[in-house]
Amino acid sequence: MQKLRWLFLLLMVSASARAQQLTRLTGNWEFLKQDVGGIWEIVRPVGKGNPESVPLWQPVQLPHCVNAGDAVDPDVNYYQGSAWYRTQLDINNPYSNGRTLLFFEGAGQKTDVYVYTTKVGSHTGGYDEWSVDITDAVAAFKKMSVFQSQFKGKIPIAIKSDNSRDLEMIPSDLSDFNVYGGIYRYLNLVYTPSIAIDKLFAKAETDKAGKAGTVTVNSRFFPTSTGNAAVSVKLIDPNGKQVQQKDIALTSLSGDLHLTDFAVKAPQLWSPQKPLLYTVEATVTTAEGSFVQKEKIGFRNFEFVDHGPFMLNGQRLLLRGTHRHEDHAGVAAAMTEEMMRLEMIMMKEMGVNFIRLGHYQQSRIILNLCDSLGILVWEEIPWCRGGLGGPVYKEQARRMLTNMVEQHYNHAAVIIWGLGNENDWPGDQPEFDKEQIRSFMKELNDLSHHLDVSRKTAIRRCDFCKDIVDVYSPSIWAGWYRGLFTEYKQASEEEFKKVNHFLHVEWGGDSHAGRHSESPDKALQTVKTGGGADERAGDASLYGGAARVSKDGDWSETYLCNLVDWHLKEQENMPWLTGTAQWPFKDFSTPVRPDNPIPYMNQKGVVERDLTKKEAYYVFQSYWTTQPMVHIYGHSWPVRWGNEDEEKMIKVYSNCAEAELFVNGKSYGVKKRSSQDFPAAGLRWNVPLKGGAQEIRVIARTGKVAVSDSIQFQYQTEKWGKPAGLMLEKISETNGIATMQVKVLDNRGMLCLDAANWIRFSLAGDGKLIDNQGTSSGSRLVQAYNGRAIIRVQTNGGKSVMGARSEGLKTVFKEL
Repeated sequence: MQKLRWLFLLLMVSASARAQQLTRLTGNWEFLKQDVGGIWEIVRPVGKGNPESVPLWQPVQLPHCVNAGDAVDPDVNYYQGSAWYRTQLDINNPYSNGRTLLFFEGAGQKTDVYVYTTKVGSHTGGYDEWSVDITDAVAAFKKMSVFQSQFKGKIPIAIKSDNSRDLEMIPSDLSDFNVYGGIYRYLNLVYTPSIAIDKLFAKAETDKAGKAGTVTVNSRFFPTSTGNAAVSVKLIDPNGKQVQQKDIALTSLSGDLHLTDFAVKAPQLWSPQKPLLYTVEATVTTAEGSFVQKEKIGFRNFEFVDHGPFMLNGQRLLLRGTHRHEDHAGVAAAMTEEMMRLEMIMMKEMGVNFIRLGHYQQSRIILNLCDSLGILVWEEIPWCRGGLGGPVYKEQARRMLTNMVEQHYNHAAVIIWGLGNENDWPGDQPEFDKEQIRSFMKELNDLSHHLDVSRKTAIRRCDFCKDIVDVYSPSIWAGWYRGLFTEYKQASEEEFKKVNHFLHVEWGGDSHAGRHSESPDKALQTVKTGGGADERAGDASLYGGAARVSKDGDWSETYLCNLVDWHLKEQENMPWLTGTAQWPFKDFSTPVRPDNPIPYMNQKGVVERDLTKKEAYYVFQSYWTTQPMVHIYGHSWPVRWGNEDEEKMIKVYSNCAEAELFVNGKSYGVKKRSSQDFPAAGLRWNVPLKGGAQEIRVIARTGKVAVSDSIQFQYQTEKWGKPAGLMLEKISETNGIATMQVKVLDNRGMLCLDAANWIRFSLAGDGKLIDNQGTSSGSRLVQAYNGRAIIRVQTNGGKSVMGARSEGLKTVFKEL
């Protein structure tokens, strides 16, 4: 019911935000994953079946990412190079002297646009919005004979996408994420009259008490706009009621123009609890007709107290945050609006009130969702790792910062503009000069404040620049890259004292979904303490260096839950803390981690790449939400192990006041929740188990409200030896999708519950492996989780033979 309520709200917001006249160009595209000899090779009319039709194009829908599959292909590097898209459009601008634009919400990383053989525009930068005016090129093409004779009245459009490696472009290819190619955000066909607003800037401000508000409205018209115009500006409250209206006569339309100011008594305030949004509506009227542009704004007052907490609307707010990469199973960066909406709703239902958008400007859809859901935002440009390039490099950074600020200026959710990430990381340039990096960081800091005086600036992990920005986040990875998670509070206090405004972004650890442990903290015994909790060069490697959990731990969901549990209970007793952001919400692909249990995946998410929840999701929910919830740890743990009648801890995560546990129908008593009673806030029971099937049930209560959860698992008391063989089986089939499971067995046929062997799946026949998903059940090469691994097959109604192999063990086959 909660999710349905959010969906209804967001559908309403999304519909009103798209009031402008534009059409998403999603269908009828063809794609070529290579370069061509020239533009004529793309637009020349060649019939199908003709040998001259090569190279072969494939039909695609937009948004589309060049690297939808190969980003997580375990056997190849992801493609970085040129690719092409082409289509033919019906273009009929309804305005007699209007302009026709192609509006890109994001395309990576360098893009060229052609109308027939005429190049009409280019852009460098994979994450900011931009547009190309194709009016004149379309008019010229319509005068050509081929317009009707060969193209039947349609306009041929060709777009080149290029994500080739380039040391003079941001982000760096040393970054811990893929630098994707493709038209991976929505592309729109836009018609405007000859006089129209390009950007409408609306700043809503209020005092700390929220008793008085002001709205300042400025505009910037398209460069082709000349002459006079009448502009009517309305302010509409969250209930749809018009608050005020101002009418302005403009005799000049060049440059940035101040339209009007509104004074608002006792405005309805925006907050994570009540994300109330006003609408600024500007109507431009000329002899050709009217043009309407709408922007959502929110009244809120925020403050980072010097050496203190974060304040919103005069009250302390602990920022409970996460991170987001634009990445998803099967599509990579090309997420649809529906995918984005579901992802952000899941964050909100986890209790998130803050997000750092890493490490680049993200889709306008995400910013709209943050506004309407009540999620505060740190958004940053992709100056990430590698050092500092030359003039071209710097100019791109300036341009992307300017575009990010101007394009997301109106969003109530945004409180921080990020200027960089891990800028202390060398490698792209022969010289790494800290003073040059400091100088450019100061320039960007000044530029950000010039563009927007109302927001703060920030960077993460570059100690020699921490005095430049307003807000700083050091590197603290207690219990993962360095130290123990019990050192988290001390490490944070030490860093807090070094800067005026401390905000801890990026903490957590990797977990291989489906992998669980009876002794998750074993690796901590070898980890050195007291030496700091920061990440250092080489710590992310799975080889060499000092003992650390990231290298020597078991990567179980069990350990990550304990780490998260400790961090969250400590944060409740840090009254000076502004907040934190766990890294990240969802697993994402990266070229620099080929050896992870899912190759090329950063597995620090609390949900998998396809949004399947891991156990840690519920730990956050138990601390951060108020809607009653309860979750028994181990929903994806089918077999536990130990001795007969050995006491095993059963953990329950809940935000309720108390809970009662039942094991095989027998009550093991009621426990009271206490957030400081680690682990599981006191909701844990040590229960002696006998071998065989177990049914666990819990009922949690707060007052008269009760919620429940249950799981079943097998308890294995038999011991197992070394892995000696594999068994491959089909465990289910639904709607033509077969789920296949391989088990690692010892020489007696016992399941090896601690086995983490690499498993490689293969398939021959009519079916198709559903792989390259970047999930624990969607990769043809994956480490086993507790002696098993799963993959799915699209059977296509035919016959196939599936294989599974692991080094040192006999390959097994199964006919489907």
